[in-house]
Amino acid sequence: MSQGPSRAEPDPDARRRSGLVPRGPRLRPRPLAVAVVAGCVTLLVVLAVVAFTPGAPAGTASAGAFDLPALGGAGRVRLADYRGRPVVVTLFASWCTACTTELPGFARVATATRGRAQFIAVDSQETGNGPAFAARFGLAQSGMALARDIGKASTGGLYKAYGARGLPVTVIYGGDGALRWKALEAVPEDILTKQLAAVTSAPPP
Repeated sequence: MSQGPSRAEPDPDARRRSGLVPRGPRLRPRPLAVAVVAGCVTLLVVLAVVAFTPGAPAGTASAGAFDLPALGGAGRVRLADYRGRPVVVTLFASWCTACTTELPGFARVATATRGRAQFIAVDSQETGNGPAFAARFGLAQSGMALARDIGKASTGGLYKAYGARGLPVTVIYGGDGALRWKALEAVPEDILTKQLAAVTSAPPP
């Protein structure tokens, strides 16, 4: 007896697509797994923010105003804090031979004019031990405020703001905060005394 044509097996996927075969139960993510994934994503976001967010600025430095970190300790040295009296700013570094010649006279003048003028010594372009160099000449003991320049050695900071070509650099401000005199070379003690006296007695511009 002949058999009729065999019937092809139906495609299970076709039956599933047609809705004839019920779908299996849908798996729901477990709460713990969701929490772990969310925590990992949050951590990655925080790390990205920390990596690409710049830190707080070290300070500001311009010829007209500056806010610098103190040398060898906490605190700030700001030009604006000394408004009302002349301010002498000298830039130095431990490798500067001319600074070694200049600083003893600056310390003597700072001591003699203490209370009438303010001296600020700024360690700039440093490659050695600036605090030890300042202590060698008793700069803090003479009444000088000690600060550290900001920015890289060849860019930024007061060094760039003053248009320096080397060290030392000396700038004198009047009591009104205006820049009155600048020297891009070593200044002898007698010249410093003369220029400071001229700025002190000069009327505001």
